Amino acid sequence: MKKPYRIVIAEDHTILREGLRSLLSSNPDFEIVGEAEDGRDAIRCVEKLKPDLVLMDLSMPKMDGLDAITEIKKQSTNTRVLVLTVHKAEEYVFASLKAGADGYLLKDATHAELTLAIENVLAGKPYISPGISEKLVAGYLEGRRPVKAESSWDSLTQRERQILKLIAEGYKNKEIAGFLYISVKTVEKHRANLMKKLNLHNASALTAFAIEKRLITE
Repeated sequence: MKKPYRIVIAEDHTILREGLRSLLSSNPDFEIVGEAEDGRDAIRCVEKLKPDLVLMDLSMPKMDGLDAITEIKKQSTNTRVLVLTVHKAEEYVFASLKAGADGYLLKDATHAELTLAIENVLAGKPYISPGISEKLVAGYLEGRRPVKAESSWDSLTQRERQILKLIAEGYKNKEIAGFLYISVKTVEKHRANLMKKLNLHNASALTAFAIEKRLITE
């Protein structure tokens, strides 16, 4: 009898995390070995448990899913990552694939589709939700991403987006520095840069922008 695949669920909403655990635990091929409420917890779980797969939300507090995927792929190359998210926008799909995600599934998927996506990813086959343009993803994978004018959002680096998210969540510069293991001066520099790029000049405006981009919820 083969051992079940070991899975970690990274999702900040408790009710969704519990629902996923209940659904997946009903399948004898899957074993839920860990749960995480944010990206940093997910990294710690992978480091400790070495799961076969992480089911990864993108919008989480403290550290988002994109940064977590990058770190997980550095420390555990055998761990597959399946993104499970509400984000349909192409920038999230591209960023997830670039970070190292093995699959991308929307949260409106059925139980059967979730199972199919997990099985494909565990078998080494990339899985992209049917709700996302196949042509769009194929173009990216073949290195033919269409050229378009860069928006202010596109101009932000991954670190700037991470700091924007933390600012919008109400964290102060010193707290952000602690979360990201960087100096307060570095946080201040990133903050100034992203405010200049977005042409936004206070925390309230940054928070509104973060909500618009669904980095956080209202």
